[in-house]
Amino acid sequence: MSSGGDLQQQRLALIDCLFSRLVAIIQVEPVLDYIHFMDEGEKEEILAKTTQLGNQAGARLLLTKILNASPPEGWFGQFVTALRAGGCSHAADYIDPGPDDWVTPSLEAQNDLEVQLVRILSPTLIDKMTPREVAVHCCAENLITMDDLENILIETTTHGSKAGIRQLLTRIVVKPPGWFSKFLAILQKTGHEDLANILAGIDCKSDIEDSPEESQDPPSDQLATDVQSKADDENSGQLTAGKDEQAIQDQLDLYTKGESDLTSSRESSIVSDMSAMDLSLNSDDENNEKGRPSPIPEIQLRDYQLEVAAPALEGKNIIICLPTGSGKTRVAVYITRHHLDKMKFLGKTGKVIVLVNKIPLVDQHFRKEFNPFLKDKYSVSKISGDTQLKISFPQVVRENDIIICTAQILENQLAEPSNVDDNDLKISDFSLIIIDECHHTQKEDVFKSIMTRYIEQKLNNKKESTVKPLPQILGLTASPGVGGAKKRQRAESHILQLCANLDASKIMTVKNYLTQLKDQVKDPIKKMEMAEGRIKDPFGCQIKEMMMKIHTFLGRSAVSDFGTQSYEQWIVQKEKEGAKKEDRKLRVCAEHLRKYNDALMINDTIRMIDAYNYLTVFYRGEKRKKNTEDEDIPKSKLDDTDRFLITIFNEHHATLESLAGKPQYENEKLSTLRKTILQEFTKKQNSRGIIFTKTRQNAHALNDWIGNNEKFKDVGIKAQYLTGAGNNSQYKHMTQNEQKEVLSKFHDGEINLLIATTVAEEGLDIKECNFVIRYGLVTNEIAMVQARGRARCDDSTYALVAHEGSGVLERESINVFRESMMYEAIRKVQEMPEEEYRKQIDEKQLQNIMEHKMKKRKNLVKCIKNDPSKVTFHCSTCSRLACTGKDVQVIENMHHVNVTDEFKELYGVRKSLVVQEKCLDYQTSQEIYCRNCGQLWGTIMVHRGVNLPCLSIRNFAVHINENVKDTYKKWSEVPFKLPKFDYIKYVESHR
Repeated sequence: MSSGGDLQQQRLALIDCLFSRLVAIIQVEPVLDYIHFMDEGEKEEILAKTTQLGNQAGARLLLTKILNASPPEGWFGQFVTALRAGGCSHAADYIDPGPDDWVTPSLEAQNDLEVQLVRILSPTLIDKMTPREVAVHCCAENLITMDDLENILIETTTHGSKAGIRQLLTRIVVKPPGWFSKFLAILQKTGHEDLANILAGIDCKSDIEDSPEESQDPPSDQLATDVQSKADDENSGQLTAGKDEQAIQDQLDLYTKGESDLTSSRESSIVSDMSAMDLSLNSDDENNEKGRPSPIPEIQLRDYQLEVAAPALEGKNIIICLPTGSGKTRVAVYITRHHLDKMKFLGKTGKVIVLVNKIPLVDQHFRKEFNPFLKDKYSVSKISGDTQLKISFPQVVRENDIIICTAQILENQLAEPSNVDDNDLKISDFSLIIIDECHHTQKEDVFKSIMTRYIEQKLNNKKESTVKPLPQILGLTASPGVGGAKKRQRAESHILQLCANLDASKIMTVKNYLTQLKDQVKDPIKKMEMAEGRIKDPFGCQIKEMMMKIHTFLGRSAVSDFGTQSYEQWIVQKEKEGAKKEDRKLRVCAEHLRKYNDALMINDTIRMIDAYNYLTVFYRGEKRKKNTEDEDIPKSKLDDTDRFLITIFNEHHATLESLAGKPQYENEKLSTLRKTILQEFTKKQNSRGIIFTKTRQNAHALNDWIGNNEKFKDVGIKAQYLTGAGNNSQYKHMTQNEQKEVLSKFHDGEINLLIATTVAEEGLDIKECNFVIRYGLVTNEIAMVQARGRARCDDSTYALVAHEGSGVLERESINVFRESMMYEAIRKVQEMPEEEYRKQIDEKQLQNIMEHKMKKRKNLVKCIKNDPSKVTFHCSTCSRLACTGKDVQVIENMHHVNVTDEFKELYGVRKSLVVQEKCLDYQTSQEIYCRNCGQLWGTIMVHRGVNLPCLSIRNFAVHINENVKDTYKKWSEVPFKLPKFDYIKYVESHR
């Protein structure tokens, strides 16, 4: 028994050692027909994987199952027999070689070179070969099986000659050594002497425009003799490996260096037909065993992916519009590789930058897509505001072929040219720009800013004698939206505007959507779950009564109903107005009313206790602000407004707590949500789903609600929230690492229910789900399409849970109508005559540039007029003067610090309620506040080992020339420039 067990372990170890090579040469479908030691369920799973993601994905799963299981007695002999009977004798020779089947290292090395040569020259072969005749001869010479021949002929009939040739080459290159010389002889017999010349390295300049005497073909009888001689050498085992390897390597070098004198027809062939042989579409690495180096995967696009990629492969600017889950990013990787290969072939330097709008997408695209598929030939780097790289961005660009980054980083570099020309980045430094989620290229988005620079250069090229090169543009989106349009004409204008912003020659979609994407993109079953409203809501009534008292104290009436979005917008305006006018009473009352309105919305969405806790945490923070623990700072005195507001809450605190504990007044919407979740987890084993909700506090509260409910535990629900990384809420935000950890656990099944804000709707790589629930959350048609696309499994569900009469159902219906209108508008734009399309694009681009110049002119006037020394910053709550513009300095074009001694006397430091994440080369763990009123002013950041007070502009009222008073949410909105932080000067002055 011991020796038998040892032998089995040795065989498994051999398969594990040869895993990568076996994956590349096993043909799954014919081999599975002869395997009987696996049950039918496993075989069906492997076949499904092969059909969905390609042969290599299926082969990887087949071998993984063999390695991870305990195969029955006799499995190895059956597996070897299946390989040989299924046309994979080369794979069988590796794991069970006969006395004449050993492959020497030199022969194996030569075979690898021959495979590489065929792959590199595949565009030319695909363009010039006739599949039927060559395939028949290959079958006669036992290079392919009868099943292979049948599949090749079917592929040729169904999809054309090029598809048939691709199928043929895929089958040939996985055969045992010796196939190459037979293939050359077959090409000679079938009238493809020129192709045989190229592959054999004989007169390899037959397609090169050169001198007449150098371009003459050798006599055909001499070629036939050479080919036959080569075949005889191999068959007799007398092959001189070193010489042949060098000949093939010389031929490879010729094509990979990109000779400049190749004809334009050769270049056109490569542009239109370059594709890899039998490559897996699987990017998950889920079947790659840990510790085993994975092979470099290559890409073979599906028909619909090739359809939308075609114009980009010709070098055109396009927008690719494909549904979530249909492989947009994979298409971008394919285009990237093709683009860089083509640039190298032409002797030029290619530089690709991939722009995303969210930091997690930088790592995701790097780890899942671009690096795995391109690292064999090209250097790929990632950089974002979250990265730990201590290297300048221009240097990263110079040293890498592909750069993945957040768009803001590129915009910062383009907007702030350095004093050293070598470090300046320009649009023309890139040969291809890929914009992910390109529907954001609207209004004043950072994508729009980058593309405006592009279009400016494009228009300048028409005027100037020296033309600067412009990169190719590739936009990716699942839904461009309609921009709030109510009529199709406005929707068309919106689509045209997006095309103009991206300088796209076309917007590409799948023509036969239902036919081509039915297996790849599953449309979920849509359900509307409407809950009855509360008959009685004493908790909400109590909060509204408290709000009325505050309005009476303030002397202002509300213009909207409490607990609504419109009231929130109105009260935010009042809060800004109070800050601008230095009306502290209005400013503080508006802030408290906003919190009460939040509590009403939480009460309407989650539990009463969650709304109560929200208010309690806020007033605990107010008390903390007014009574600082810093012994060196005198305790702040409450004014009449503070006393009134805190008294109101204290007087009703007990009543709110009592009402929050009465289940008879609980939210019916939660009961409907509970029923919907339980239905999904009971109707299908291993369910996995996402609940989308509006706010971070809702996500936290729903997670607590689910965790405290025994019914959910009984059906195996393991929930976790997933929220954004912003820090504008009293709830703790999630760091990027925390987000990654949650998504990893969701992928592995440790978590099977995500409660997420809109951060999970767009872009993030989330495991396929069988249900998605939008809980009272309806925004626009883009968000609807993105959220719905998360439900990708078979028989998945997309459910909307809301109160009857809340208007949610109506808004969802509007979004469905807008989605339909969007596709119709795209179709109309696609059908526009080329001349009319180009005219409208040019007009919109010119209009954009004029508007941009007007804004720049206005901002320039403001910058000149508004000297930073005349700008003052005042506490938004007590209006105390904090500093002037000349005191504020900027770090890395984003962090604004005040390091003056005078400012130190005005702020206090306390521990932040929310421990913040590490970013770049600084970290924040404390916050600064106004010593006069306790209002938060910003944070303490650590920059290169130095503690610096970093200001948050939203907490200040900005006075410009003592006339203009305004508030801003972001520093980028202020209409003046501030100096850069001088680190060396600061350190020297503080020694």
